[in-house]
Amino acid sequence: MAAITVKGLRKSYGDNEAVRGIDLEVTDGEVFALLGPNGAGKTTTVEILEGYRHADAGEVSVLGLDPARNAPALRARIGIVLQSTGIDQYLTVRETLSMYAHYFEHPRQVDELIEIVGLEEKRDSRVTSLSGGQQRRLDLAVGLVGDPELLFLDEPTTGFDPSARREAWQMVRNLTALGKTVLLTTHYMDEAQYLARRVAVMARGRIVAEGSPDSLARHGGDARVRFRVPDGLEAPFGAASDGVVEVVAMDLARTLHEVTTWALANKVNLDSLDVLRPSLEDVYLRLVGEAAS
Repeated sequence: MAAITVKGLRKSYGDNEAVRGIDLEVTDGEVFALLGPNGAGKTTTVEILEGYRHADAGEVSVLGLDPARNAPALRARIGIVLQSTGIDQYLTVRETLSMYAHYFEHPRQVDELIEIVGLEEKRDSRVTSLSGGQQRRLDLAVGLVGDPELLFLDEPTTGFDPSARREAWQMVRNLTALGKTVLLTTHYMDEAQYLARRVAVMARGRIVAEGSPDSLARHGGDARVRFRVPDGLEAPFGAASDGVVEVVAMDLARTLHEVTTWALANKVNLDSLDVLRPSLEDVYLRLVGEAAS
């Protein structure tokens, strides 16, 4: 079942057509990443899905509702975690969540939320004393207060150190175990690759690619096989650069067979053998570059 369905969505601001007839579907229980450079139309699209902006044309269904006509009913069923929030810095974690819980008819229990986001030891600490990562955990808890079916998550780890990013990623993954659907916007391709089951790349108001991160990466070009040749030994597949051979592998199995056959015949250990595949970031940069040209 689809949590979000978009068909032929268009939105213009004067002469600027920000969204140019996109189609999109997000299924229940998945993490879906919407990627694109600034000005691609992501923010406009998400604001239309949230019911904060009206489309000029097209069909939009979010949790079976038209956001333009049923915004209050929809907002009771969704959660929104923005890149920056206006949480009162002098309330405690518990007080903050208790305050937001009063806005919903059937909120989640405050202590349960604190446990979900891993702030048990900070429940009575003021927001101003929290680290950046802990404040982001609180942002997520606020987004979950109303027990939403669908969570919009905007740039969840901007400014995080690597350890805090990994913790945040695990927290987002845990949301699917709670039965939540997540629409994620991020500029970090490794984040999208780790978290999302499917991604869509927007550029100049259009969806230019959609699929799983791995499927998009596989269409980004051929793999490359790289290995080092010992001094004094003739390099296979042509000349080596500083003793390193790099081969474009249009047929990866055949190329690896040829490399290992050569290595066995010449008694070469392939300790430095690497298989390099195009990453989601490689594909993203190519797609965005093509759309801009």
